[in-house]
Amino acid sequence: MLYTLKMERDFIKELGYRALDNRLKRLSDRMVHDTRKFFKKIDLDVEPSWHLVFKLLKEKDMLTMVEIAEHLGYSHPSMVVMLKKMAAKGYIISERDSVDKRKYNIKLTRKSYDLLPELEQIWISCENAIFKLLKEDLSILHYLDQIEESLKTVSFNERFCNEYYDKIENTKHKVVKLT
Repeated sequence: MLYTLKMERDFIKELGYRALDNRLKRLSDRMVHDTRKFFKKIDLDVEPSWHLVFKLLKEKDMLTMVEIAEHLGYSHPSMVVMLKKMAAKGYIISERDSVDKRKYNIKLTRKSYDLLPELEQIWISCENAIFKLLKEDLSILHYLDQIEESLKTVSFNERFCNEYYDKIENTKHKVVKLT
């Protein structure tokens, strides 16, 4: 992996806030990669991102794919892919809703419930590792909450389009004033 190589120059870090999305992605990729490596080491056939579905279905018992996506804030297409993989591995089942035949209810299988005690130990260890990594300072979560709330109000696309078009409009006016 690229991020395991010793870098003499960290271009993303040098860019600061201008590469925030890339830096967050790099951190996420590293954590997912390391978790996947751990799962492989202990011969556990799950993906790191599945833990949220396991936890949610354990708590709610049964949800539709749309409900799961809404609870997690994931897109419909990414949720479909994840749930298909989980079903293929035997961790979830999908049953037609008895009232609304268009809906499918998703729930954990016996295989998942049997695995939950081990998964819960892993999750606790992972959560403790993150807490220690943050030096027990959770203020980063406050900033992430602010960013997410701001993006719910005005999307990032709208924000950068406004910046871009304002810049173009200002440039046009400057050109007009010069001639």
